[in-house]
Amino acid sequence: MTGTIGLDIGATKTLGVLVDADGRVLEQVREATEPGRDGVVRTAALVVAHLGAATHGAPATSVGLGIPGLVDVERGMVKHAVNLGVDGDWVPLRAELEARLGVRVAVENDVNVATLGAVALSGIRDLVYVSIGTGLAAGLVLDGVLRRGATGAAGEIGHVPTDPNGAVCQCGQRGCLETIASGRALAEAWHPAGSPGGDVPPAQAVFAAAAAGDPRAVEVRDRFAAGVADAVRTLCLSVDPATIVLGGGVSHLGARLVEAVGDALRAQAASSPFLASLDLAARIRVVPDDQPVAAIGAALLGRP
Repeated sequence: MTGTIGLDIGATKTLGVLVDADGRVLEQVREATEPGRDGVVRTAALVVAHLGAATHGAPATSVGLGIPGLVDVERGMVKHAVNLGVDGDWVPLRAELEARLGVRVAVENDVNVATLGAVALSGIRDLVYVSIGTGLAAGLVLDGVLRRGATGAAGEIGHVPTDPNGAVCQCGQRGCLETIASGRALAEAWHPAGSPGGDVPPAQAVFAAAAAGDPRAVEVRDRFAAGVADAVRTLCLSVDPATIVLGGGVSHLGARLVEAVGDALRAQAASSPFLASLDLAARIRVVPDDQPVAAIGAALLGRP
């Protein structure tokens, strides 16, 4: 059994999939990500080896991977993947993995590969993928073409400032969308520093408490949803995509997230016939919860 392998390399885990010629996932393997330059390479190689074992050692024809940070696609290099312990100078990830694995390797930003996966699963060739995880970022496929931008910064919607009096963002600016509309921001709003958390993920806890009528939870949920709606509105007014797909860890909320963001978009359009005519809420979808979109996109990226 042969195919292409896709790796979704995250700060805590690396998910690998083997995908056949029709884009179907044949096997999945998940391993904890070892931090640091050498750790990332070892983890990736381990996942590829486990996929080979699961398929009786049949070699993959190529490997594609998505990784957070700044990616030089042409050189297959990455830097500023801070959550992985990879910072400073460019890391020649492609060259190191090709030497270890003996197959062609392609390297891309994690949000971009998730966008390619969303396109493959939906069949929609004009799509913006909004990743709502620890941070907030977007990937853009416009008329079937992935838009990276002149410096690779296309889709960094999380670092658009919207509140001059807001919190300082990790990027150094103040009041960025990421300080309002991200998993980290939601967790900090629900459990401020020093307050006890729980076993339930913050997004799930906030939305459940809001549905039960907790006024503080309603306030936190609605502020978060309004921030995501701001990001969606900005993206739609910039590139006018046919579809907006919400992904990332927070997207596990599913229909509850779509409803909350849709309500916020409709509220924002209530006083604007122009915005109302665009019907932005109707363009929102959520990524299928049972599909590893980033790993699938990475596998497709790796094909010759």
